[in-house]
Amino acid sequence: MAISAAVVVATLVTGLKDRRALQEKFGLGSGANPAPELLMMGRIKPADAPAGSSEFNAETVADKIEAITSAPASTPDTREPDTAAEQPAAPQSDMAQTDAPPDQVSPPMVSEPPAPQQAGGPPPAIDESALRYFASRGDKVRLQAEISRLQALYPNWVPPADPLAVPQNGDKQLEAMWRLYSDGRYAELRKAIADRQATNVGWQPPADLIDRLGVAEARSRLINASDLKQYATVVDIAAATPSLLTCGEIDVLWRVAEAFIRTERAQRGQDAYTYILKNCTDPAERQATVEKASTLLDYQPMQVLLAMEKPAIDGSREFDAIRDNLARRFVAESNDDPKLTIAPDHIARLERLAANQGLASDALLLGWHQLRRNNPPDAEKWFRAARAKEDTAAASQGLALALIARKAPQEAEDVMFRWRADSDDATATYLAATANLMALQPPADLTEDVLHRIAAEVIARKHVPTAQQFGWYARSLNQFQTAARWFEAALAWKPDDEPSAYGLAVTREQLNDRKGVFDLQRAWAGRSARIANLRDTSLPVSNAGTPAKQPLALQQPVQPEEPPQHPTARTEPPPADPRAGRQPEPEVAVRAARPAMQAVTVERGPRQARGCSTTIDAGRLRPGEALSRGWCLMDINRPMEAVSAFETALQSPARKIREDAAYGQSLAYLRAGLSSNAAVAATKAPQSRQRAAELQVAILGDRALSAFDAGRYRETLIYLDQRAQLQQERIDLMVLRGYCYLNLKMYDDAMRILEAAAATGNRDAARGLADVRNVIHPEVNN
Repeated sequence: MAISAAVVVATLVTGLKDRRALQEKFGLGSGANPAPELLMMGRIKPADAPAGSSEFNAETVADKIEAITSAPASTPDTREPDTAAEQPAAPQSDMAQTDAPPDQVSPPMVSEPPAPQQAGGPPPAIDESALRYFASRGDKVRLQAEISRLQALYPNWVPPADPLAVPQNGDKQLEAMWRLYSDGRYAELRKAIADRQATNVGWQPPADLIDRLGVAEARSRLINASDLKQYATVVDIAAATPSLLTCGEIDVLWRVAEAFIRTERAQRGQDAYTYILKNCTDPAERQATVEKASTLLDYQPMQVLLAMEKPAIDGSREFDAIRDNLARRFVAESNDDPKLTIAPDHIARLERLAANQGLASDALLLGWHQLRRNNPPDAEKWFRAARAKEDTAAASQGLALALIARKAPQEAEDVMFRWRADSDDATATYLAATANLMALQPPADLTEDVLHRIAAEVIARKHVPTAQQFGWYARSLNQFQTAARWFEAALAWKPDDEPSAYGLAVTREQLNDRKGVFDLQRAWAGRSARIANLRDTSLPVSNAGTPAKQPLALQQPVQPEEPPQHPTARTEPPPADPRAGRQPEPEVAVRAARPAMQAVTVERGPRQARGCSTTIDAGRLRPGEALSRGWCLMDINRPMEAVSAFETALQSPARKIREDAAYGQSLAYLRAGLSSNAAVAATKAPQSRQRAAELQVAILGDRALSAFDAGRYRETLIYLDQRAQLQQERIDLMVLRGYCYLNLKMYDDAMRILEAAAATGNRDAARGLADVRNVIHPEVNN
């Protein structure tokens, strides 16, 4: 009884120590002591191993046992494993050690230095019944685990050379219990124990069996909770059963690591993977650990795990077999996050794979990687390679975006036409290519077939940007009635599209449709200064080089459409409006019908020189002529051509011409929506204080509008504050400021600003004030 008590105490002490270590290592408990290394379920050879002994080879013993148990026996062995509680096991004799081969004598496995035994004390009674049972069944994994456990409990214990030779008693009921445990029938085992205790008062099952049963049940609950994605329960079970967190339970460690990550404790999950790579030695399990971690951890934590690989004897690295797939995963992750910078080694490896294996998927990954980092030439190279291997919508879309980026929308339209209806992304990319194609300056020379198919697709999709650009394109060909029809179509699909309204206004002006111009000015009163201040764009330019009525107000430019920069981008079609046009149907390149539009093909008329409507190389002009042409191009809303003309004028030796050219180039850039370029252009020549202030005010106003459209309301307020220091804030900008406060939930400030603006009679301010009141007091408005 004393010996049995000693065994139980030793088991409890060891278990408590392991529990504390495991809890502190993974953060499962709240212990204050430093976290020691977890118990590693492998062989650790102690420094004080007995002389002449070598490492115990469980695989050799298990193979021998398997051969013995698989051979036909003349008489079945019906003896049962012994228990320490009922019959102490016989001490190992010298003969047993002598008969064992030298390589089958195992040193003990320890997690910390064991307490020294008292000299001359009686040897402890060791329960080897489980050892013999697992050996009899040929269970190599459980046999090794049991040997490791006994070595940890009894450092001086030497495993028997033949576990089958361990004596057993005739307790058939206990043998049946071990069999139930081995088969995983834990509920039946619990019932068998309870039944025997009920019929045999005073009988107690072996402590080892109870401990193993508890751990096995905990393992089952943990796996079940993991399969059901109950990750908090997984962590709780692991905290209560730290003996599961060993290299012998690698699947449990993987599940616990995943549970930590799924419960937003990524560092704890990384610690679990780190523990495996530091302590576990099985190569397949280590490689699987890295693969599993790569699906859950971000790029940076994965680099920490990869740094823990072990070098091979031949100079290779441990994880070389999976580095190709890891490189693909890392590049894909960087494509989702353009701010992520990955090591050049991963890019180089993927480039080698794409070159050697020729997979279209690898080339696509590299193409998107380069495109997302504003490197269109390299992106184009990889997209072309992918398309050469397999012409898919993704490869064509990437190539089209790269072509648009390098200002080759005509080829982009041709590449994407086949795939335009493959997906929403493909449609958005094709329409972006058409908008950029129609906005080219000088206008592209397109065939009738291309014009017809673009027009048909734009009408079918009701795509406002391309319809608007069709209008400007028709104006460049002096087909003003066609241009008016396209502007009207764009406004029918999107009534609040100010650039289309402006294009329609100047076109009606040139068609001498004074009533139509007046109707537009009345409809856009208070919303567009350039429509309200519209003048005849056919007026000649003054001899001084500056238009007689050059407006200084900031104007909304007509810009090419920005294409989506990734397959996940979306371009939603604008809402349709059945509004009918007022002009009669002319014979034009694309005829507008109400309520639908039908594309028809007619011969294109020759271009007629009218003012600056023809396209010439501004670099061949004298500086004074280039300056006049620049102002003329600004009149007909061709700002990017005006930029080139003003650039030529900047080469003039005359200070006045250079000053006017820098001023005009700044205005052209502002009209094109390029406020940063406008700021640079303003510095190319000295400006008067008045002009410098005007440009600064216009630039700050443009930046405020851009920031507001992008939803950056705090940045908008900063630009408005800077502008207000230079010039009194206009009513429309006060309304913009009020809406910024509203979006930032600064309702008192929004109310104050919008009340002041609404007092002037501004309708936008009144609507904004109503919006604020509706947010503050919804019940009153309801």
